[in-house]
Order: sequence, then structure tokens, then C-alpha cells
Amino acid sequence: MRLFAGVVPPGGVVAELAREVERLRDLPGAENLRWTGRAGWHFTLAFYGEVPDELVPELERRLHRAAHRHPPFDLRLSGGGRFARAVVWVGADGDPEAMRRLADSAEAGARRAGVSMAEHRRYTPHLTVARARRPHQSLRPYADALAGFESSPWTVDELLLIRSHLPKGGVEKEQPRYETVGRWKLRT
Repeated sequence: MRLFAGVVPPGGVVAELAREVERLRDLPGAENLRWTGRAGWHFTLAFYGEVPDELVPELERRLHRAAHRHPPFDLRLSGGGRFARAVVWVGADGDPEAMRRLADSAEAGARRAGVSMAEHRRYTPHLTVARARRPHQSLRPYADALAGFESSPWTVDELLLIRSHLPKGGVEKEQPRYETVGRWKLRT
């Protein structure tokens, strides 16, 4: 299974972001971006890639432990940015350091479960809203337009294990489909 640990904003926050993304889609050149859909809006805490079936139960046990080590924390979508000329994202505010600690635990738990992980990088909380179709397209106008965006705050109180079903291809604008396969409450 292709898996990752994540945090998903609540429906009201997703609706606020949808209104902001509609505004971005009116900017010149927006038709040259691949916009992620609402169903794909999440914060990836740790990406596991293809996980062998026999490792999934231990990964779930480790994520359960990780969730219970961290208290709930406040978050809001805030501002935005870009990664090189590839991705436009929305950032996080509130307690992003708590999210970084949860991400580190989700990664460490996977390593202990035997999941082969790529090299560790410092976690940067971001929610992808678009990807460039062309390698030389400037994404600065979209990142700049997100500078003042802030959603309503919410309390992150659970860690999710999410399965990613990649598009099979051949269907224009087809996007990955996400399925929550595990859910653990943070320590209360």
C-alpha cells in the first residue's frame, strides 16, 4: 500500500481554502497549473511510499503510540509559498512546532516498524494547492497572493494513516484518491 501519515483540516476550513483557491485560479497563467482538489488537501507528516502488507500492523501500532505521546494543538492555514518552480502551497500557523514534533514521531515510528524511509529532512508544514505543468512557469504571483490568507483556527486532535491511490492514467485531470485506513486520537 502507498501510505503516509497526515493531518486533514476540518470541512469549514477546507471551504475557506476553496474560496481562496478560486481567487488564485483567476490569476494570469492559472490554466497552466494542476490544481489539487479539496479531497487532496492535507498536511503530509511522513510519507512512507509503498509499504509491504506485513509491515502495516506494526506501523499502525507505532502510530498509535506516537499519537498518544502528543497533546492536541491549535492550527490554522496561513500564508503561502512555493517550492522552486514546482509547487504552490499554503502554510500553517498556531503551533507548527507541535506539528513538526508529531511528524518526527510519525517518521521515527515508521523506521522502528521497518518501513524504509528516505533521508530525514526538517519538516515544513505545507498543504499543496497546485503544481506547475511547465518547468519554467513563475509561481511567485500565486505565493504572493496567498501572503495574507488565514483560515479559522481548529484543534488538531488526531493522527491519520492515509492510503494514496494513484491515477491509472488516461483520464484528463484525474487526481489521486485518498482513503483513511487508520485514525488515532492525540493524548487528551
